[in-house]
Parts: sequence; structure tokens; C-alpha cells
Amino acid sequence: MNSSIIFGKHARFTVITPECIRLEYSPEGVFLDMPTLFAANRRPGRVNYKKNIYRNRLAIITSVLALNYTSDGKPFNPGNIKIIIQGGRRRITWVPGMENKRNLEGPLATLDGVEGYRKCPDGLLARDGWHLIDDSGKHVLSGGWIAVQERKNALDWFFFGYGNDYKAALRALAAVSGPVPLPRKHIFGSWYCRWWDYTSADYRRLVREYREHDFPLDVMVMDMGWHRYDAAYGYGWADNPGWSGFSWNRKLLPDAEKLLKEFRKNGIFTVLNVHPHDGIRDHEDRYRAFMKDGGVDPAGRRNIPFLAGDQRYMQAYFKHGHQPHEKIGVDFWWVDWQQDSLMPYVNGMPGLRHLPWLNHLYFKHTSRDNRRGMSFSRWGGWGDHRNPIHFSGDDKGCWEMLAFIVPFTVQSGNSGCFYWAHDLGGFWGAKDDELFARWVQFGLTNACMRVHSEGGIDRRPWKWNKSAVKSMRISFHLRSRLFPYIYSSAYKSYKEFLPLLRPMYLEFPENEKAYKNRQQYFLGDNFLAAPLTRPGTGKELEASQVVWFPEGIWYNWFTGKKYTGDSRVAVRHNLYEWPLYARGGSIIPMQSYTPRMSTEPLKHLLLRYYPGGHKCASQFDLYEDDGQTQGYLRGEHAITRIAGKQDGRSATITVEPARGAYRGQVKARAVTLEYVTEQRGISVKVNGKKHRTEYDGAEGILRITVPRNSVRKRLEIMLTPPEK
Repeated sequence: MNSSIIFGKHARFTVITPECIRLEYSPEGVFLDMPTLFAANRRPGRVNYKKNIYRNRLAIITSVLALNYTSDGKPFNPGNIKIIIQGGRRRITWVPGMENKRNLEGPLATLDGVEGYRKCPDGLLARDGWHLIDDSGKHVLSGGWIAVQERKNALDWFFFGYGNDYKAALRALAAVSGPVPLPRKHIFGSWYCRWWDYTSADYRRLVREYREHDFPLDVMVMDMGWHRYDAAYGYGWADNPGWSGFSWNRKLLPDAEKLLKEFRKNGIFTVLNVHPHDGIRDHEDRYRAFMKDGGVDPAGRRNIPFLAGDQRYMQAYFKHGHQPHEKIGVDFWWVDWQQDSLMPYVNGMPGLRHLPWLNHLYFKHTSRDNRRGMSFSRWGGWGDHRNPIHFSGDDKGCWEMLAFIVPFTVQSGNSGCFYWAHDLGGFWGAKDDELFARWVQFGLTNACMRVHSEGGIDRRPWKWNKSAVKSMRISFHLRSRLFPYIYSSAYKSYKEFLPLLRPMYLEFPENEKAYKNRQQYFLGDNFLAAPLTRPGTGKELEASQVVWFPEGIWYNWFTGKKYTGDSRVAVRHNLYEWPLYARGGSIIPMQSYTPRMSTEPLKHLLLRYYPGGHKCASQFDLYEDDGQTQGYLRGEHAITRIAGKQDGRSATITVEPARGAYRGQVKARAVTLEYVTEQRGISVKVNGKKHRTEYDGAEGILRITVPRNSVRKRLEIMLTPPEK
């Protein structure tokens, strides 16, 4: 069926998915089809369901939900509506007003000032088996702009009932609210940022030092110092009316245009910080042009308040405050909105907060000219997952915070917030070398490997002690090597609405152990991570962690040690290693280390294969595209399926021909297989012919390198151990 059901004069029900039904009650009998910032799609889905009507009673039955409603002229209440969740092993009954008692939580809007554990708002996933999102009275999008909803006192609920099928719940959220777009490729790389007034010479030195100290760099973020501070009028922030700014600080950056051009030529993308709350004022370079486009005579040197709800104002704001900088090389904007205490609501739009609306506008603005939108900003609530990525605010650098930020990041995916850009090491707090190194190890598995701090702390990795520098170089280099795996996993997040960092219960919802250790998670399909979040002891700073290994075989990435599930193991690691495990039977696509991990063409594909046991079979889809445009939405990408199969003691790795094409695609490349084994004397055939091998006994890896060949040709590598 593909329709909504109006029952009686006041109620309408829309089946979105088998797990999600929209419930509307309008005293005026007016029903809403326009989208909101949460509900991008209010249309019914193509769902098979049954509808039964008997007098004033309605029953709607999907494969998961059974809704029963009695039309009695009253708003929804426990006396006239209930929903039974009939999927899974237990029967759950919901009525309005019930509390979600075992919610698995979601993200906070920001971690500003947070120093450790905080109770977080509810996410979509709950062990109760259901969740209700109330979209009543929210502003609507009309003609591409925000508007006040006209109907009064209406209820507009989205009920999600899923039992313990959490993946189905997330798919239902995507059906209502849209997918998480694939961000620009370089956001998954290495970022540098610091709240400091750097000069052009300083920025050039930073780039040079990253190269000299052997650390990768993809994104350079310029904090507030990039713009002038000489405003005389404004709300200000922290007693400084110059917090907002849109004109280059020529005292610090006299040659900004040349500097940005050098960055781009060197493969580095530039991001500028912006606090938009004071708008474009009379001290700005483009004030006169801005005022004319806004329909105001600039001669009077008036300062117009920031009018985020006025379409003409915001068009002029982006045209004159942003586009001139984008033309000379600014990639996207860091919307550092902290001003809720000054002006929480959009002028003329009662109840509409600035943050979610600004995130929507910036994402839309940066989507021009076929580019992928970018909204680097704090979390704006339900629906804001469509505007990645998210900045988590100014948190404290301390062990308690690291211990909290790991599960916080993972549980954020429960609301669709897949991509956090944290301040690795913390924005402020203690200067702790060990803590920073451990935080960077967690950052290796996060969406963005971004360091940032206040002026009193400099998080250039080489500025710390020798052991921390060594540890962080290992982490940064490994991030560069794993980039093909991470980017491919991000595409799967877009395609299947699965978080990049997944809680254990998403894969094992019926296993009680999956809910116990909140410090561990999956990174994509094939990695299990459990970052160390407590200080170590002894000369090697060994720290411990209890890890639950699910069923199967798991290999420690650093040592190759095997663990068999289902088991809980206490592990210890020095500062140069940490609990990171590859799934047995998995294939991990990698690249050689490169200082520009997000833009270096993949001309040499590295494949690491971990044996999984007799008859084990697996596959991985290597995803590639141009990294910048929206072409991926139109099929402009390539997928290379890589399969591994074991039969007895033998194994076969197959690299299928690449399917699809995109601009800039690599036409040919070499392939190196790293086969994890302690066995020597393995014979290898490549496409049926004997091939030479190289065995690294220290790492326990057999390497087979196949010279450069067309990506359109099939490659088969067979490995056969010697007869016993």
C-alpha cells in the first residue's frame, strides 16, 4: 500500500516503514505534508500492511507493528491508542506517556566545558524496543525556506517500534529523515587547528614542520585570528565585539590569497572559523555591497542585526561574507556558534534555534556547483545528521573526559550523528603527554583526526615528549595507511545508514555482553577497537583494558596475537600499541603511507588478509570516487569487490574488475597482498602462474606483490601450504 489513512475528523496515520508509523492529531482537521528540519520525508512508504475498520475503531498491522485506535474526539492518549510491537522474541505494548526507561542515549549538542561523564539525551535506540520522536509544531520548509507552521495544537509523532532490530530502526530513521551524506574525502584526513593568531609565515612553517617531522596533513583550520577584530558595535562574546568577522586580518595575513593558493597546490584544504551572530557590520570590507543587496542605503552606516530567518539578508550574507573567500580557496566553514545565551532564537521565527537552521543553511550553501555540502558545526538535534560533520566543542583534556568521549562518540550514531570532529587531547586542561598520545590513538578510528586547543596548549604532535611523539607518529601513519578502508566504510555508512563507529549491541542485540563494555566498538565491518582511557604504569606506561571478543577469530593489529570468541580478556599495552583487532577472515584494503592521505591516487593497493578458519569466506567492497562532488549520488564512482575464501589449509584472494567510473579514476595499479601467517613454505599462484613471495618473520606476514595492471582486469591469488 502507498497511502495515508485519515480516520474520523482529526486523526491521520502514515505508514513509513514496517517499523515506523506517523501519528497526527489535528483539532482543526488540518494535516501537514511539508517537510521540517527533522522530517525530510513525510510520504508513506511502499509497505504491505493490513487495515481493519469497525465502526469508530481502526487497526493498522505491518509485519512489525499493530496499531489500534479508537476515534473518540480526543487527542491521542492511553485510552484511545496503543501500538503492539510484534517483531522479535518478546511482545511489547506502547501507549502515549510511557517512559523510554532503557534508552541507549544519543549525542549532546556540545561538549563545551564538559570534564567527564554526562547523562545524554535519548537516542533512537532503546532496549525498550521503541522510541517516539515528537515533531509537533515544528517550523516547516516552504519554497526552500523556513516558515512558521500554521496549524495549532496539533500532535505530530513518529513512532519507531523495532524490538531489538536496531539496524531496522536506523533504516526507518533514514526513511523519515534522509541519509547521512558522504562528506568530502579530505575531512577523513589529518587536521591542524589552534586558537592562536598565526601569521602567514607561521602557517608556512606549520606545513613545513609537518613534512620535516613526518606527520600527515590534509586540512588547515584558521581560527578567529584570520579576520579583523576592530568592530565597535555588536553583541560581542566574552566582552569582545570583534568575535564576528568576515574581512582578512592583513596585519597577520597580508598575502592570504597567495597563502591559500599555496595550500591548495600542496594538497591542503583551508577552513575558516566564523561566529556569525553579529552579521556583517560597517567595519567590514564588503559592507557597502552587502547593504545594497539587502536593500538598505549604506550611506547611513547602519548595522543590521543578524537576521538568519530573512531570506534576502542571508543571500547577501553568504554572497558577501563567504563567496569572496571561497573564490580564493576557502574550502568550507567552521560555524563556531556559541551564542545561545545571547540570541538563542531566530529573529521572527519563535521557537526556532539558530544552530539547526544555520547548519542547514551552511550545508546548502556549500552544496553549490555540484560540491558536497559541509556544515562543520555543533550538533543541532534530530535531522541534523543530514548536515555533517559535527564539531563537539571545547572540552577538557583529562582522563575522565577521554573515558567519556569514547562511548559518547559511539552512542551518537544512535541518532544518526556519525561524524564527530573532536579536539583530540582536549581543548583546555592539563598538558599530559601520555593522555594526548592515547587520545590520538582513539582519533585514529574517529571520523576526523583533528587536533585543536586553546592558545596555552600547542598540539603539534612533535612538540611533546619523545615517547608521545613516537606513539603519535605510529597512529598518524596507520591512519594514512588505513584510509582506503575508512573511506569505503564511510560510503557504506551513507548507503546503509550504519554508523562508522558501531556499538557492539548493533551487531549483537541479544547478547547481554554487548551492552557491558561501552569502551569498545566496531570501526566499519572488520575492526574491533577498545581505546585505552586510563593512565599506564611503569617505564613503558602499560595500560589495561578488558575486551569482549564476539564469536570468531580476532587478530591484534600490532602483534598478530589471536583471540577466540566468545571471551572476555584483560589486555595490556605500552604507549605504542593499543587494543585494535581485525576480524578473522577479513580483508583490509590499505595504501602505502602518504602525507596527503586523502588526495594521493591509489596506484598501489595493499590488501591484508587475516585467515578465519576452514570454509571461511568474506568480501569487502573497495569504494572510490572523486572525493569532492555529488557525482557519487548519480553513480559516478567505482567499486572493486575483494573476496577471500579458505578451503582447508589453502586460501584464494580475488580482486574483481572495478565496476563504475568517475573523473580522475586510476586506470592501473599494483597490488600487494599481506597474508598473515606463521607458516613458511607457502606456494603462490597469481592468475594460475607461480609467483615469488617474501616472508617477514618478524611481522608474521607473507607478501605477494603483483606489478601494475589494469583495474578492469580480474586478479586471483592462490596460496597453498606445503604438504605435512
